[in-house]
Amino acid sequence: MDETAMTLDEFRARWTGHVPRLQELTGEYAVLVPLAQRPEGLCLLYEVRADTLGRQPGEVCFPGGRMEPGEDPVACALRETWEELAIPRSAVEVVARLDFLTHQGGFAMYPVLGVLSPEGVEQLRPSPAEVKETFWVPVDWLHAHPPAVYTYELIPDVRDDFPYDRIGFSQGYRWRGGRVEVPIYDWPGHPIWGLTGRITRHLMEQTP
Repeated sequence: MDETAMTLDEFRARWTGHVPRLQELTGEYAVLVPLAQRPEGLCLLYEVRADTLGRQPGEVCFPGGRMEPGEDPVACALRETWEELAIPRSAVEVVARLDFLTHQGGFAMYPVLGVLSPEGVEQLRPSPAEVKETFWVPVDWLHAHPPAVYTYELIPDVRDDFPYDRIGFSQGYRWRGGRVEVPIYDWPGHPIWGLTGRITRHLMEQTP
């Protein structure tokens, strides 16, 4: 027997207890989707990213960021909320992890639904380095004003030197493209769109 051949025991040792992840994952991110009771009713809290940030300055988002080694989505979302808004973990009731999203860029986004206590709302202090401002949107408004949904196509751009003969398709191959939906909520002064819009839309559609 070839001493370099793989054995069943090696496969078992490598894969027993494995937690599945998205293949070819480039990054994992988590956001808190913060709910709170306000004078105007139940609201969602949104941020506007600081203009000085290198990525997506000025965009509307939920508090969150890249998961650190060893973190789960809940821990990441609560840590980022503390760092960005000074709302402590003790002021957030975690309700559930919501359905996660994948992006054509190869990363996964994990939303976490949480309820802010009145004390947490009072402690809200945006970090100027990361957050330009925050704003509240009533859930009733979101239900009453569903987003306009736009789309764009993902079109395969295959190089001319692709070896079709090697895969048995000398006449070429019918590659599959895709389509991305972009919901836009027209909240005055702060359109809610992109992944944040998708998370918001899914939450509203799944909540009677």
